[in-house]
Parts: sequence; C-alpha cells; structure tokens
Amino acid sequence: MALHFLSADATDAAPGDEIVLTGAEAHHAAQVRRLRSGEAVTVGDGSGVWLDGEVADVDAKRVGVRITARRDVPAPSPRLVLVQALAKGDRDELAIQAATELGVDAVVPWQAERSVSRWDHKVDKGLARWRTIVREAAKQAHRAWVPEVAAPASTDDLAGLAEGGRMLLLDPRAEQRLSRISLDDGRDVHLVVGPEGGISDAEIQRLARAGAEPVRLGETVLRTSTAGAAALSVASTLLHRW
Repeated sequence: MALHFLSADATDAAPGDEIVLTGAEAHHAAQVRRLRSGEAVTVGDGSGVWLDGEVADVDAKRVGVRITARRDVPAPSPRLVLVQALAKGDRDELAIQAATELGVDAVVPWQAERSVSRWDHKVDKGLARWRTIVREAAKQAHRAWVPEVAAPASTDDLAGLAEGGRMLLLDPRAEQRLSRISLDDGRDVHLVVGPEGGISDAEIQRLARAGAEPVRLGETVLRTSTAGAAALSVASTLLHRW
C-alpha cells in the first residue's frame, strides 16, 4: 500500500498540480522511508481530501508529489466520539492511538474524579501531545479525516453533551450490554471510558440524570487503555461501518 502523508496544500490541489512536502513529512519520506521518484503515494489534508500521486523529486528537505487523482471523502455521520479519562503512565495515550486506528471521529479528554493524571497546569502540553498521537495514528491508518481532539471536559461538560446526543458510559456493573442496543437514531455516539479506578457512582448518577446510559462490554473488566478500542469495535459493527 502506498505511503500516506498530510499537507495543508492538499485542500485546493487538483490532478496535474504538484505538492511539496517539507519539514517532518519530507524527512519521513526521504530519510526514513527513502522514497524514490516515480513511487506511488497518497496525500490528504485531514479534512476529507484524498489525493493519489507519484513522487516527482526527492531531496533531504523537500519531496515533490505530482497529483494524479482527487476525491473528497464525506465526514462520517453519525460520529463516534471517545470520551477518554486521563490515566496514569501512557495508558490514555495508548487508548487514543488505538481508537484513531479503529475509526473514532473525535476525542474528548476527561478529567474524571478518579483520574491519577492531572492536566491542571499543563493543558496546552497535554493537548499538543494527544493531537500529535492522533495525527500520526490517522496517517498510519490511511484515514481521510483526522479526528478532532477537543479541549478537556469536566463532568458537567459531559452532562451537556449527554443532553444533546447519545452518551454511553462503559461500566462493567451495568445490566445492558453494548452489543444489544440500537444506534440507528442518527445521533452522534459518545463512548465514555473511566480512569483506572472506573467511573465513580457520583459521576454515573450525574451523567445518567442528563440522559447517559450505562452499558457493559462483557463479563470481564478491561483496562482504560483497551476499553475504548473494544467499545469502538462494537459500535462500528452496530453502525454497519464494519
């Protein structure tokens, strides 16, 4: 499969145009993957534009790509949104990386009651890190749309989302199985994953009052780094994406 790259210049490109990759994209193409003239590649803008092309010229700091075809991929609807609680170590980062590869459409960082990790004085750094992870995972998965990473949300913020859409709380104690529900009403689906200690009773009650529905995946308890990926797989099947 051809390598995929992201460039803001892809937005207005048409067959016959040439796009020049620079910076990290050029370094990856020329120094890491050692592309040569004539090789097939794809280029996107992360917002639905998908370009087929071939390498026109290569040097250490720039790679020219001649565009041969263009298509515009519509945004998925309804959207699958992962609300991922901040977690210690790199568990939340592993979660959003896998979610992006599996097709999530947006990610919301959640400062949950039991989150060990805190972004209190490093929000900008945390967001930049998550957005980089999502961007690279979207490239690896050859996705036409790079998922949005929203600003960190509080539990009250999530309650607002629950009032305006479908929100499913992943709770191993819930009676309803995710695989047994219907997602055919056209609303965006927010999948809420708690931190290492799970979603607290107070948070479940607050979100349930706003319309959120507790659901479980099965008989086992999954880690915060894997629960979102499992839920996205089930939801993608229910929405006939897979």
